[in-house]
Amino acid sequence: MQYLVSVIHDGSSTGTAEEMAAIDVFNDKLRAGGHWVFAGGLAAPSSATTVDSRADGPPAVTDGPFVETKEHVAGLWVWEAEDLDEALALAVEGSKACHRKLEVRPFL
Repeated sequence: MQYLVSVIHDGSSTGTAEEMAAIDVFNDKLRAGGHWVFAGGLAAPSSATTVDSRADGPPAVTDGPFVETKEHVAGLWVWEAEDLDEALALAVEGSKACHRKLEVRPFL
């Protein structure tokens, strides 16, 4: 089963060299264990563009994030895991490595 793991950033700090090194080690462990599918960091929310074409007429295209919040998604992983318990165990390690909260959600 695959899981989307969102890295939640609260603006308290940016990734230190030590955190980046720990993330590299963790990513290597994911690859070695067959859990790695994909990962990537995201640019700041200020770089976002929101598109809404649900209504009739021209689409609404606005600069900035969908919502203004104190926290935002700073990056993501897609993992392969046997079940939620395994994904959560990996998330405990990943959260420690990147020093951020992680949100784990299964794909449908």
